[in-house]
Amino acid sequence: MEQKNLKGVMALLFMGVLMGALDLAIIGPALPVLQSEFAMDNRQLSWLFNVYILMQLIGTPLFAKSSDRYGRRIVYVICVALFGIGSLVLIVSPNFESLMAGRLIQGLGASGIFPVAAAVIGDTFPKEKQGSALGMIGAVFGLAFLIGPVLGGILLRYSWQWLFVINLPIAAGLMIAAWKLLPAAGKTELKPFDFKGTALLTGCLLGLAVGITNLDTGNFAGSFLSLDVWPWLLTGIVLLPLFWSVEKRAADPIVRPTFFASKRIRLTMLIAAGVGTTECAQVFFPALAVAGLNIEAATAAWLMLPGVFVMMVISPIAGKVVDAIGPGRVIQGALTLVLIGLAIITFTNVTYWSFIGGTMILGMGIAALLGAPLRYVVLEEARPEDRASTQGLLNIFLAIGQLAGAAIVGAVATSLGGGTVGYQSSIGVLAAITLVILLASLGLRAVRPGVAPQTTDPGH
Repeated sequence: MEQKNLKGVMALLFMGVLMGALDLAIIGPALPVLQSEFAMDNRQLSWLFNVYILMQLIGTPLFAKSSDRYGRRIVYVICVALFGIGSLVLIVSPNFESLMAGRLIQGLGASGIFPVAAAVIGDTFPKEKQGSALGMIGAVFGLAFLIGPVLGGILLRYSWQWLFVINLPIAAGLMIAAWKLLPAAGKTELKPFDFKGTALLTGCLLGLAVGITNLDTGNFAGSFLSLDVWPWLLTGIVLLPLFWSVEKRAADPIVRPTFFASKRIRLTMLIAAGVGTTECAQVFFPALAVAGLNIEAATAAWLMLPGVFVMMVISPIAGKVVDAIGPGRVIQGALTLVLIGLAIITFTNVTYWSFIGGTMILGMGIAALLGAPLRYVVLEEARPEDRASTQGLLNIFLAIGQLAGAAIVGAVATSLGGGTVGYQSSIGVLAAITLVILLASLGLRAVRPGVAPQTTDPGH
């Protein structure tokens, strides 16, 4: 592809991912307004946020696999269109139920945007530029969480609907550009679609996600016996081996079992789940700052900005480093930074300098991990016809880690009475998990950029 077209594709992918990520960040300031206008209780309010994440988790494997089968262009356009439709439903919502429907549709649309974007980079960008491109896409999330709350505060001065009105022209422009720029070709000979595997995977992910989300951090052990938790978790656990059995026999499985024959992939997915648990810890940092520094919540939120800014800057830099030396050492270095950041927050007295310094070092590590190196490994190991599916699989492991991490931090902090001790202890648990993941990452064998790794996948 010509350099001019590559720049256009990069801008398209960047804006698409930014639209989805920004909507996750921008809704925060609107939640109190929506709660008041639609008379929602706190549980309904949390589900208005969680349903977006849940639908991303469920929709990712479906749209990622469809992209591999039917082509990047059509799936990307459908996902962006769904996001726009969900935004429109939110704008005209008369009640809580329609708000939930709008967020559900939005989350479903957003679920396919990132894995398709990563697959397009693998399809169209030369090998020596893929790390840089993935790093730029990774920087989107830091940018979204940097400008999202600010933009949300500005638009709320007019009405909460404007938070979603801005999505409509952006979505329309992205659909037009995607139709012109993205490759249209899919597989020429399609095998039967894996409906049974898709249904089982959806049920498994739904059960695990809802069960983990419904855990009561104030009564962590007791909540397992709740009907809101154990039936969902049991469903997810029971369906997992059934799903795996079906995939081994499927003509075109939604998750190819032979993909996990690669040790690099097994380690990468383990690292992704571990990084997910750590990433979610940042949600609790403002509460730690409030308790440890005796400041207002608004001030604590401002203290997070240096770490977010660092994430936005480091991600593209890490992508360039991956192009130069490969992903293995970048992953290990980034995990070391994550461990150092968590250790500072856990073991030092909470001061302005220790808090800001710890979150900045942690942000550097997470940004370096989430942008390029993990996705680069997956691009190297995946067959060209499975690129989006495998990127979607990485998203799933990250999301499961995020859900588990939130439950861990909440449970440990609550069991110790919250406050500084509770939150520092819970972050210490994540530091221990990170140490295990760092040691496991030493098993990632180095692969020089541009040299395709061997794989045990017979179809590779």
